[in-house]
Amino acid sequence: MAGSSHGHTPAAWTGVIIAFIGFCVAGAFMVMAEPLGFWAGMVIVVLGGVVGAGMRAMGLGMPRDTHPVHQVTAAREPAVAEH
Repeated sequence: MAGSSHGHTPAAWTGVIIAFIGFCVAGAFMVMAEPLGFWAGMVIVVLGGVVGAGMRAMGLGMPRDTHPVHQVTAAREPAVAEH
């Protein structure tokens, strides 16, 4: 998947960072047995998805029609091991 530029956009990075912060908040409050803080963390996780989708809509994500995985390339010959 590294060759497909999967997730290498500002929209993807921003959405994932916000969601990661939300998971950290939720995890900390879960250990402290505070349900309200846990659910606040889950709201932050959802906010990360909303922000990422909004940024993609503004053109900061990878367009669907230019995704390298969907492009057909010439067939390659299989690698042969040399002795």
